[in-house]
Parts: sequence; structure tokens; C-alpha cells
Amino acid sequence: MSLSSLKAKRKQQSGYTLLEILVASILLTGGLIGLASLQASGTRLNNSAYLRSQANVLAYDIIDRMRANIVDARAGAYDIGLGDAAPPMSAQVEDIDLAQWRTNITYFLPQGTGAIERVPGPSPLDPSRITVTVQWQDGREAADIVDFVLVTEI
Repeated sequence: MSLSSLKAKRKQQSGYTLLEILVASILLTGGLIGLASLQASGTRLNNSAYLRSQANVLAYDIIDRMRANIVDARAGAYDIGLGDAAPPMSAQVEDIDLAQWRTNITYFLPQGTGAIERVPGPSPLDPSRITVTVQWQDGREAADIVDFVLVTEI
């Protein structure tokens, strides 16, 4: 190969490296955008899992409080609806428990609230079935309301 044929070959290839760099940068940009999307989705789902864990802890908290005060719990002293206001603090153990529970729910969960429903057993000595519902908003939309329901017997 002569020097003139090498120069001619170089002139034919000029510009292709710029096109290759442009395609590579477009592919890299697409990959980075996809990676950022995965990161944002992972963060959102991690936050959702955290809130569900908090709801679980809060539901078990009130059930433990009810088991500590089982006579009043079976009598219906802990029954409260989602829209009901928390009872004011008084000397009654169940009022203190419910007020603290509702305060914890509103502190740990965005727009959180809770309800307790009791279905009594056939006799006063039989266990009552308790349904604890913890509700919160899990997204930016008003329709993103999540209910965590726990059913147990005490």
C-alpha cells in the first residue's frame, strides 16, 4: 500500500466516528434514564413497604393494649370507627390507649386513622373477634388510600 492510498482510505472514513459517538451517547442516555426510573420506582415501593410495616406495628400495638385490659376490651370499650374522633384523655385506661394509638397513627402514617370493631363471642367467657383497621394515604392521589386489616381473637 502506498502513502496516497492510505490518505484516500482515511478521507473515506472521516465522519463515521462522530456518528458512532452520537449513537453511543443516545444509547447511554437511554440507559441512564431507565436506571433513574428504576431508582425512583424502587424508592417509592420502599416507602410503601415502610408504611405497611408501620401499620402492622400499630395494629399489634392496640391489640396488645387490649389484651392487657381484656375485660374492658371484651365489653366493647375499645370499639371506634374510622371517622370517629379519638376519645379525650381521661382516667380510663381504654381512653388513654385509644388516644395514644390514634396519635401514633397520625404521626407515623400520612393522613392515617384507625378503627376497631368487636364481634362478641357467644358468652362473656368466650373470646371476642377483633378487627383492627389502619388506613392511610399511600400516594399523591386522593384515591391512593390503603387499608391494613388485622383480625384476631382476645
